[in-house]
Amino acid sequence: MVIIVAYPVLIMSGPSTSNSYKSSVHLRLRLLRDRLARWLIGAGGVSVIIAILLIFIYLLYVVMPLLKSAEMQHEATYPLPDGNEAVYLSMEEQAEIGAVIDRKGHVRFLSTSDGHEISQVQLPVPDAAEVAGFSAARPNSGIVALGFSNGQALVVKLNYQVSFPNDKRVITPEVQYPLGKTPVDVNTDRASLDKLAIQQDESFTIVAWTQGGMLSVVRASPEASLMEEDAGWTFERSSGYTDIEDIVSLLVDPSQRELYLVSRDGTLAWFDISDLSQARLHEQIRVTAKNTRVVSAGFLAGGNSIMVASDDGRISQWFQVRDEEGVSHLQQIRSFDNEVSTRALVPESSRKGFLVAGEDGSVSIYHATAGQRLIRKTVSDAPVRLLAVSPRADALWALNDNNQLEFWRINNPHPEVSWGALWGKVWYEGYDQPEYIWQSSAADNDFEPKFSLTPLAFGTLKAAFYAMLFAIPLSILGAVFTAYFMAPKMRQMVKPTIEIMEALPTVILGFLAGLWLAPLVETHLPGLFAMLLLMPLLVLATAWLWHCLPLRVTGRISTGWEAALLIPVILGAGYLSLAVSPLLEQWLFGGDMPAWLQHEMGIGFDQRNSLVVGMAMGFAVIPTIFSIAEDAIFSVPRHLTSGSLALGATSWQTLVRVVLLTASPGIFSGVMMGVGRAVGETMIVLMATGNTPVMDLSIFQGMRTLSANIAVEMPESEVASTHYRILFLAALVLFLFTFVFNTGAELIRQRLRNKYSSL
Repeated sequence: MVIIVAYPVLIMSGPSTSNSYKSSVHLRLRLLRDRLARWLIGAGGVSVIIAILLIFIYLLYVVMPLLKSAEMQHEATYPLPDGNEAVYLSMEEQAEIGAVIDRKGHVRFLSTSDGHEISQVQLPVPDAAEVAGFSAARPNSGIVALGFSNGQALVVKLNYQVSFPNDKRVITPEVQYPLGKTPVDVNTDRASLDKLAIQQDESFTIVAWTQGGMLSVVRASPEASLMEEDAGWTFERSSGYTDIEDIVSLLVDPSQRELYLVSRDGTLAWFDISDLSQARLHEQIRVTAKNTRVVSAGFLAGGNSIMVASDDGRISQWFQVRDEEGVSHLQQIRSFDNEVSTRALVPESSRKGFLVAGEDGSVSIYHATAGQRLIRKTVSDAPVRLLAVSPRADALWALNDNNQLEFWRINNPHPEVSWGALWGKVWYEGYDQPEYIWQSSAADNDFEPKFSLTPLAFGTLKAAFYAMLFAIPLSILGAVFTAYFMAPKMRQMVKPTIEIMEALPTVILGFLAGLWLAPLVETHLPGLFAMLLLMPLLVLATAWLWHCLPLRVTGRISTGWEAALLIPVILGAGYLSLAVSPLLEQWLFGGDMPAWLQHEMGIGFDQRNSLVVGMAMGFAVIPTIFSIAEDAIFSVPRHLTSGSLALGATSWQTLVRVVLLTASPGIFSGVMMGVGRAVGETMIVLMATGNTPVMDLSIFQGMRTLSANIAVEMPESEVASTHYRILFLAALVLFLFTFVFNTGAELIRQRLRNKYSSL
């Protein structure tokens, strides 16, 4: 028989239960903190990515208008009043009023929006004479000249007065007579002035050609007077005959020193008229293909390039190029195919663009520097006979053979931008060959902007290359010695000292490099190169002597402290090299090494050059590479090095075959961080180099980087201008370069990590 007795058990909470509860609460809090920390870290990472994306999106937003194509929009069509044949069209700056001049000497100012007549002026045409020739000076001058059948010419200026009565803009057109209302005698034989050219600056130059082949030149210069502001004009005349027939265009350059004759058969004659008493033919060439004829010719803005349109639809650009002997010749630079024969060619006022009207009623817009056609649009059912473009190049006015005026709006804010203009060699006006040039502004309004990013990208890579050439060996070898060979106490002093160098402002480093280091390098250039040879030799010699010393001497220095003995050796080598520099320069280079490099080697020397930038920027990059590389080497597990040494490997073999391989991902990361710092550095490059955007690998030449160029020119650029947007494009290029470079570096680092993680 089994008897089961049940005893009541009283369960009471004691100390063990309380501790268990507290542990549970502590665990939950810790999990909550971990979860919160994980969320905050994740949010921070996502925020960084979002910030980078926003930067990229904003840069792209500013740059995108550069990629938009030109646009044209039709505004109005209306008949030209009166049936007289028009010889000239023009528009004022706002493109609200246009002027039409006909062969009877009538000037009509019309509203471009609807064609209604605002005012009319009858020019003083001589009795029994009619308008035979016509010419306009630079488009923004408003100066035009009418050549009459009696050998005289009248110079007028189309002027537009702007006023704001009741805060409303009112444009009042008027006709002025700079040389007076009396026509100027140009041809003494009273022959009809069939072709005419005029140019104006302080003086006026009028050139006329008659059917007999006679060229007449008149130059009107203002008379000097202290009492009267407008004292009159002094006229200088010259004439002669030319065998060039059937002239299409007479062109006088803005300096009034050169005259160009373009004939129907494609002959271009270049005359020097700087001295009218000794005018001479400089050069005569052919500018069209065989069996083609010239239909139009004119200057681009600035008067340096001549555009010649032929009846096969081809338009060629010509300007002066110097040969090896320094003699200037006209040379074809580029050509454009308009596909149909040209009826009119009109340049833009302030850009290197031009408009071409074709036989089919189309108008094409080109830009010479970009070397491309921007847009082609049919603006009329009939062929266009006369064409005008507004000074801002935002509107065109076309007169067709049916005497209809067509008014179109143009949206073409950035015609200078093309892939070739940004990254390829471009043959700019005034240069003897195609080159990579960055020159965004000049004192002359007729300047041709040069927006090649290639020299800036080259300068960025060049600066980073010389900086890393200086920084990588010193930082990595220093990190190896500090982490692997140096005594712990010495490491505790050396590592923080080098890392604190990173806190030095780069503007201070650039200031010292530009004002102290650059002159020092120039005056002690031989000593600097002697230092590169002398210092390693002295260090090796010191190490050999230390090895030869008896143990009782070397044993007094604790292991890892031997590097301290090299400090006076290095300082002494540096001082000795600089001290003997004047003697070396006098002995080997005739007392002036920079001049010797220029004359004997053909190597130019700039005081603020790549050598200075490399040393200064390398000094700024060393702490970054050293700190990351030293941590990576020091973090190599001790059991790896101990095992290698136990198996009989030397310390050097262990370092090379175990430590460096294991630490290679960290070392590589440090190098990439240093490269990124060097590529994006601004102030050191800005202050320590000449900021000249040249493409020269020489260590004695300067450069301009993308970041320095942005810092220099962004404050001076006009918001939303082509210059402004290209600077943002440079920033986008720099952004993408660093992003792609760092992404590639991270992929390589991960491969190194996976490859050597099993050691």
